[in-house]
Amino acid sequence: MKKHIISTEKITVQQIADIIREGKKLELSEESKSLIVKCREYLDRKIETSEVPVYGINTGFGSLCNRSIEKNDLSQLQTYLVMSHACGCGDEVESAIVKLMLLLKIQSLSYGHSGVQLVTVERLVFFFNNDIFPVVYKQGSLGASGDLAPLAHLSLPLLGMGEVYYKGERRDSASVMAEFGLSPIKLCSKEGLALLNGTQFMQAFGVYSLIKGMKLSDLADRIAAVSIEAFDGRIEPFDPLLHDIRNHNGQILTAKRFMEMLGDSEIMRRPKKHVQDPYSFRCIPQVHGASKDAIDYGLRIFTEEINAVTDNPTVFPDEDKILSGGNFHGQPLALSMDFLAIAYAELANISERRIYQLIGGHRDLPSFLVAKSGLNSGFMIPQYAAASIVSQNKQLCTPASVDSIESSQGQEDHVSMGANSATKLYSVTNNLETVLAIELMTAAQALDFRTDAKPSTSTRDFVAAYRQIVDFISIDKYMHPEIVHTIEFLRVL
Repeated sequence: MKKHIISTEKITVQQIADIIREGKKLELSEESKSLIVKCREYLDRKIETSEVPVYGINTGFGSLCNRSIEKNDLSQLQTYLVMSHACGCGDEVESAIVKLMLLLKIQSLSYGHSGVQLVTVERLVFFFNNDIFPVVYKQGSLGASGDLAPLAHLSLPLLGMGEVYYKGERRDSASVMAEFGLSPIKLCSKEGLALLNGTQFMQAFGVYSLIKGMKLSDLADRIAAVSIEAFDGRIEPFDPLLHDIRNHNGQILTAKRFMEMLGDSEIMRRPKKHVQDPYSFRCIPQVHGASKDAIDYGLRIFTEEINAVTDNPTVFPDEDKILSGGNFHGQPLALSMDFLAIAYAELANISERRIYQLIGGHRDLPSFLVAKSGLNSGFMIPQYAAASIVSQNKQLCTPASVDSIESSQGQEDHVSMGANSATKLYSVTNNLETVLAIELMTAAQALDFRTDAKPSTSTRDFVAAYRQIVDFISIDKYMHPEIVHTIEFLRVL
């Protein structure tokens, strides 16, 4: 059984991808256990020996921060907090995202600055390792004070409340816990706040979209290479001399990759009648490269955030301080995810334009890529579908991070709206996948009409593998299954 040890060492987005893909189990390191226990014991001593009000520990929450709470009510305060904040709305969060939320919450709590009990973190580890996924909803978070509503739903099963998915079945959490002989956890002071404050809802959607987006960026290059050969394109726009004098790293890397993929192409190297290609082919390095640079920025921001403590207040046992601040504020993530959504939308945008060029009857290709257009519609409507998706992406790319709304009677008067950035990015990412699938369908179809010169080895191998799944279309057929099969093909690459 493969394991990942939770420790103070930085975890990367790629490591998270490996944990999920390989089905690794989590285990707390002895170091992490010690830090969690040390912080909890410090907090218990502090509460016993001090009458100073500390936000969320012996006070109310939000605008109720000036209301003192009696010591014998501190545990009930935390239970009430989780229950009252679990008011998410809308669609359910997919289990793949919930699993990431569990992992990221465990990582954040393991640094020993949150004041949680060890048993609480161990129970979250148990949920992760046994694929017990709390029912969480997509709507309800303002992205500050953290992702309160979705994280409340994530935490309810710790108390034997709420619902979970287990073995594909939606059940009340108490019955699932009973099967394992587990009792509800009694929260101690500050624990509910530690569980609910934090950016793990935003983080999970962002990490998922980064992992998928990196793959789709790679596929966008591979599919565009098929398209440019199918369109009888020119190789000159990928010459490194052009890109070295502009200095953008993503652009340079993209051009280099296309030179490698297309290096032995007879189609690309033969003499051309046309002097230039349309921008959707000629400017691939500039457009795909800019999106690569945006992904690199997103990776930097999210690598910092997934290795951070984002609840409030934050406990520093060695310094004898409990500090109330704003690490739960999702602004860094909100800005980054709005940027990523735009970057992904542009990959889809330029992809749809290549589809449009390929079906236009240009450069000796048949209109709509069928031999008898008129009787056959061919690839007319797949382009419609791609255009519809691209248009939706434009609407989804309206930045959520420029919005804010006052909450908690003015105490929380600026919020990030990062949760909306997160769910919008998720939609754009999935939309990009579909548009690229339609481009691959279209490009492979067009390439099959090019019989007078050989494509590159890279293109031949890629299309040959694809043709094991989706055949050349000689007459009209039911197209939706072909799009689905193409998406499935891309997912297993």
